[in-house]
Amino acid sequence: MKFYSVVFILITACTACFHSGYAQTAIKHFIFFSRDREGIHDSAFYKHPGIAGAQITYPWKTLEPSKGEYNFKEIEEDIAFLRLHGKKLFIQVQDVTFDSTRLNIPAYLLKDPVYNGGANAQYGFTPDGRPVKAGWVARRWDPAVAARFHLLLQQLARQFDGKIEGINLPETSVDLPETGELRPSGFTRASYVAAIKQNMQVLKSSFKKSVPLLYANFMPGDSGSDSKADLEAVYQYARQIKLAMGGPDIKVYRPFQMINSYPLIRDMAGIAPTGVAVQEGNYSVINPKTGKPVTLPEIMDFATSYLKLSYIFWCTEEPYYRKEVLPMLRSLSVRNTH
Repeated sequence: MKFYSVVFILITACTACFHSGYAQTAIKHFIFFSRDREGIHDSAFYKHPGIAGAQITYPWKTLEPSKGEYNFKEIEEDIAFLRLHGKKLFIQVQDVTFDSTRLNIPAYLLKDPVYNGGANAQYGFTPDGRPVKAGWVARRWDPAVAARFHLLLQQLARQFDGKIEGINLPETSVDLPETGELRPSGFTRASYVAAIKQNMQVLKSSFKKSVPLLYANFMPGDSGSDSKADLEAVYQYARQIKLAMGGPDIKVYRPFQMINSYPLIRDMAGIAPTGVAVQEGNYSVINPKTGKPVTLPEIMDFATSYLKLSYIFWCTEEPYYRKEVLPMLRSLSVRNTH
């Protein structure tokens, strides 16, 4: 199809070496399977020449079912299968959910009072202002909880650094009340920023061979200038330590993202790798520049020409995945071999 040739030109045009020591050669395409680990056994994926590997989510509670007892069996199985087919694994360690019925942290954190409950509820609000639980997040700002999370990252590095393509932490955006009785104990903007920076430092110092990456899209209270300043502080620290950065959505020229994370991700190009996921719903958002549903070439153009990404993580939402994403990546692969 003709639009594939346009996409290919866009990709090769953005390939460059930058001044700060990180050389971007070409985008690596991964498929984001979330928790659908069985998806990697689909031959349409593992036989595809244009796909570098799989990004899979592993909940903290699965990786550390009891205190200090780690279970990395799923990761080991996935690495072995992917390696057999010439693919790589990108791990996403999940300590947050956006579903009030699900928790992703180990039970011992919930039970032992030293962890102050281990997690706090996220909240959305009804049109009349009533709070509604909208998921759970580990108490990232709590030193006792953070210490356990850092130990997990260090253990993962000891076992898998150099054996996986990379590891990413989930998005920084959480919906936690900053005031009132629903505000989590110990939570402030300052404590949250400090905790995110600690996670970044541990991630960077632990993984020397595989790519350590943080999803930083918004910060708590993300409609105000204060939260934008917090996000900028996180990216400034990332530039300082040269940590890979990115986020969970490619929403082409979406205004809210354009005044928050997107320019910051773009500015990381040439300093450290960058990666953003095309997640469920992204294939059908309205492109503000056209007023029409976004097309795959427009997503690729934005990812390459504007964001200048090192990685794209494509989700498996249908019918887009099989009808559009896989054929496009195959076309790009064929062209790259000629």
